[in-house]
Amino acid sequence: MCCVVVKTWMPREAASLAEILADARVWKLKDASAAPARPVWSTGRSSLDARLPGGGWPTASLIEVLLEDTGLGEVQLFLPALVACQGRAGSPWLIWIAPPYEPYAPALAQQGIQLNRLLVVRPPSATEALWAAEQALSSGVCAAVFLWLKGTDDRWLRRLKLAAEAGGALGVLFRPERHRYESSPATLRLMVSKGETEAPHLDLLKVQGGRPGPVDVGDP
Repeated sequence: MCCVVVKTWMPREAASLAEILADARVWKLKDASAAPARPVWSTGRSSLDARLPGGGWPTASLIEVLLEDTGLGEVQLFLPALVACQGRAGSPWLIWIAPPYEPYAPALAQQGIQLNRLLVVRPPSATEALWAAEQALSSGVCAAVFLWLKGTDDRWLRRLKLAAEAGGALGVLFRPERHRYESSPATLRLMVSKGETEAPHLDLLKVQGGRPGPVDVGDP
């Protein structure tokens, strides 16, 4: 339950703070349960969807993916969601900022990604990469924004989260494993490492409204 001050009236004579707060006209109550839920995009893995609130990757939020190493299939975890979100009206943009490798266009197209709506940005510095991510997330025309960084501070993480909430985008930040024990405002944090099979090992570290712990993503 939240409250907002109604400013449609004002007493001519100054009243005490206690008298003002006691007046029922000051407060307008709103049922928090009436707030619309954030849309989600299915991960394409039933075992993973079952562990996430709403059954998929949350939009309008920041997801932090901590990597033991790059190239472990971390992008493939999000491909079903990217294909689904591009299929909605307007064909929104996908933005990849500072990826460690050059995206292989034929493979992405084979998976269903619309390459004419995929933009790869390679800023010359980490600060410019963060600025580009903030602008893209808050723009309202991007379905998803991926950002690869070696590190950043808590202030920038909060800015990215607020930008994702403002623009309604799915924001994904990839960082090295060494940041695992640092605090983070991200809605969802997960760790990706090498598995015993071809599938990566996935561990949910922080899930708001869900269940943390390891997840078997070997089969759909």
